[in-house]
This record gives sequence, structure tokens and C-alpha cells, in this order.
Amino acid sequence: MMEIFYAAGLIGAVGIAIGLLLGFAGKKFAVETDPKEDAVLEALPGNNCGGCGYAGCADLAAAIAAGKAPVNACPVGGAAVAEKVGEIMGVAAQTGPKKYAFVRCTGSCESAKRDYDYNGVYDCDQAASVPGGGGKACRYGCAGLGNCVRACEFGALKIVNGVAHVDKEKCVACGACVKACPKGLITILTQEPVYTVACASHDGVKRVMQVCRTGCRACGLCAKLCPVDAITMDNGLAVIDREKCAGCGLCERKCPAGCIRACDEEI
Repeated sequence: MMEIFYAAGLIGAVGIAIGLLLGFAGKKFAVETDPKEDAVLEALPGNNCGGCGYAGCADLAAAIAAGKAPVNACPVGGAAVAEKVGEIMGVAAQTGPKKYAFVRCTGSCESAKRDYDYNGVYDCDQAASVPGGGGKACRYGCAGLGNCVRACEFGALKIVNGVAHVDKEKCVACGACVKACPKGLITILTQEPVYTVACASHDGVKRVMQVCRTGCRACGLCAKLCPVDAITMDNGLAVIDREKCAGCGLCERKCPAGCIRACDEEI
């Protein structure tokens, strides 16, 4: 019986010694953190979405505390979080127009023709690997299989009539949908009264008119009419320089396909 007591006592003594040693080592080798970094991390929403360009909220907090990232770098938190972080860092948070995701396609079930019925895996990446990139006749168009919807943590995207739509009120411009789209159809824009082309096809007028009623026909009318020369043609597709765009809306009104849209209106 005494052997059992001796063994238990020895184990207890060793445990206490290890505990004391670990406690000493923890204090001796502890890495001090910037109190501002901890406060900034507490103010961030904690989504760890990567929309700010950093691996997660902890990395962003460290960058803000070190002065390597602006206080309004978190797209999820928006102006409210930027203001809190600005107070912690002692600087004013600069706010600007809201940013949101924009889908460069209007190829709905009515406007876009289909080559065949796609019955494969309900996944845009999988569909992109089959002939034509999916059932739609336009190989550049939205497959409508919802990779972007599943990637969005904020419920800001949904598939409506075969094409992805963005709810601007819910969108936080985190960029998850941009990464999820295998065709590169989604971009992040600033919501302001300028215009953009909701089409990504480079097939040219003949092919576009065969497969989609709302695709850019490369007619060049918008470029010819633009009073500030903000529109150029790039390999059969109109491209609008948002820095030059004056927001007059002439291109939208004159586009025969109706594929030019104001960035502050719904598609």
C-alpha cells in the first residue's frame, strides 16, 4: 500500500514541478502584443473572409496596428467598424462610395440560347470543363450553377432566371464570389453614377447575335457617341474607362443590346 502512496506522491510532485516550469517559461518567453492590435481585432467582425487582402482578421489587425493597412480596410464591417478602428488608432476613418460585386452577364434564360441541357454536377467549375463551358450557347456567359452563391457568407447572391444577381444591400464586397467564378465574370465596383458593360463576350457581332440578345455586339456605337472618349473597343467588346466616364448615360440609352448599365442600378 505504501508503494502506491509513494508513486502517487512522486507523480504529484512531478506534476507540480512541470506546472511551475511551464508557468515560468510562459512568463519568460511570452510575446508581448500591441494593445491596439488586440483592440482592433476585437472591433473587427471576425468573419476571416480575406476580402481585405489579408489571411484573416488577426492579420489585418496586426497590419492596421503597424500602420501598414488603413483603418477602413475591412469591407465587411463598413463605415461603422472603420469608425471604431479609427478611434482606436487615433485617426479619422475615410469613407467613400459603397462597393459591391457586379456580374458582367445578363444572359438570362430568355435572352441567352442553349446548346444543350446540362445535367452534370451542379457546379460552375465542373460545367466549365465540358464542351462550351455549360449548356448556354455563349461560352463566356454565367453558367448559373451557383458557385458564387455558395461562396457568399452574407446571402448577397442568388441565381435568378439562369444568371447570378447581387443584392447590393447585403453585399460587403469581400470578393469571395470573384474568386469562386471560373469565368471571371464578377468584379468589385464602386457604386456611383457611372456605367459599365454587363457582358464579357469577345465573340463579335455575328456570334453574339446568334446566342444572346443582350450581349455586346461590338457595333462601336457607344464609343462613337461618348462625349468624353471613355469607351474603347477591346477585341470585340466595349470597355468603359470608369475614371473618364462622366455618367451622362448616353451609352446606356443608345446601346442596341441593352448591355450597358449604370453601376447604381439593378440588372
